[in-house]
Amino acid sequence: MASEAENLDAPENPRAKLVRGSIAGHLVKQTTPAIVGVAAIMSVGVIDAYFIGQLGANELAAISFIFPVITALQSLGVGVMVGINSVVSRALGEGDYERALARANLGLMLGLAAGITLGLLLFVLRQPLFQLMQADAEILPLIDQYMKPYAFGFVLMMTMMGANGVLRGQGAAKSNTAVLVIYSIANWILDPILITGAFGIEGFGVAGAAYATIGGWIVGIVAAFWLLERHDLPFRPSAVKNCRIGVQLRALTRVAGPAAFTNSINPAGLAILTSLLAAEGTAAVAGFGAGGRLQSFAVVPLLALSGSIGAIVGQNWGARQYDRARRALVQAGLFCVGYGLAAALVLYTSREWFAELFSDEAQTLEATSAYLAISVWGYAGYGVLIVVNGALNAIDRASNALALSISRVMLVMVPFAWLLRGALGTQAVYLAELTANLLGGLAAAAIAWLVLWKRPGEKAAGDA
Repeated sequence: MASEAENLDAPENPRAKLVRGSIAGHLVKQTTPAIVGVAAIMSVGVIDAYFIGQLGANELAAISFIFPVITALQSLGVGVMVGINSVVSRALGEGDYERALARANLGLMLGLAAGITLGLLLFVLRQPLFQLMQADAEILPLIDQYMKPYAFGFVLMMTMMGANGVLRGQGAAKSNTAVLVIYSIANWILDPILITGAFGIEGFGVAGAAYATIGGWIVGIVAAFWLLERHDLPFRPSAVKNCRIGVQLRALTRVAGPAAFTNSINPAGLAILTSLLAAEGTAAVAGFGAGGRLQSFAVVPLLALSGSIGAIVGQNWGARQYDRARRALVQAGLFCVGYGLAAALVLYTSREWFAELFSDEAQTLEATSAYLAISVWGYAGYGVLIVVNGALNAIDRASNALALSISRVMLVMVPFAWLLRGALGTQAVYLAELTANLLGGLAAAAIAWLVLWKRPGEKAAGDA
């Protein structure tokens, strides 16, 4: 590994913990807890699908329609988290604590406002949205049972994500993970009680999954704000009074806005693919949804790394330690390739066993297995893509990350599936996702080289 001798000249800044020491060590220390946290979140979707699958094929198909939509919505929360992470980590790297505190609290307020607005919008548009996705008359009432409570509780998720962005930006990986694990455990406990019923409580069916999620968010928020008080950037709304609110809000939204769309464009693409599969029948949709849940769980380390890379790159970029930021990205990219291929091999060889976890219906099993046989080989490319996006967001180049993600979905994934579905049927959808991931990874590597290597030392405009 390259020498870290230049760290001896780094300015003393005790709150910027990631500008000194081993880069590989920081990657491991920041990512390992994040793996636990992301795995916990992803396990919620898997457990939801498991208990809902016991209700019947229609219920599993309903959650398969819902999955890409709520993933896209959660990605808006991730965007707020990424925006806070980016501006807070750079301010800490520059040694400006007051600005970091103001940005942290302004970000929390932004998350709350966005949650209220988007939740109301989701409630109003929920039925037209799923009709547009080709959900049939049997599935739509089941979808609505879930989406009504979910829409009203959405503000809770945005608030929890905002608090986690503050924790991430200051390198508090363990606390960030603790919030996610606490939220997930609450959801695990509530799922069987509220979906299928337990302890004398009659289950609510599909709606029970939404109630369990809301309960988890409430517990997670309490934990997040308790932990914020024990770190350098606590919840202090008064901190925004003396800052230039307009300037700081622009700095936040310049990253949070594109990052939200960057993270939501992939699940939006999956929603389009789901609508294309609807023409093939309920089993095809259910199999695609079950395979998607497994895939989400398989790429947990890659998702965790894409989150942790932001604080490392952001703090070092803010401290003008550009070589350290670049080396962090290279090491992260190499991990994505190695892990992505290993995970693909495991899922490919065991795809039939994994499929049986969700359903015992022959057509659904076949669809799940067929999806896993093809899609898994794109994990390495997808990992490179999201890690590069995390680094671009951290250095205030969120527009590049957004352009990359839009191109991957709208210029490759959707057109490929649309044009070839007549000839290849369901396989066109699976091959479209694979092609998009492979080409997206290559494009991400090229953009990273252009932005981080060809234009070194470029200071973000307006980062005052």
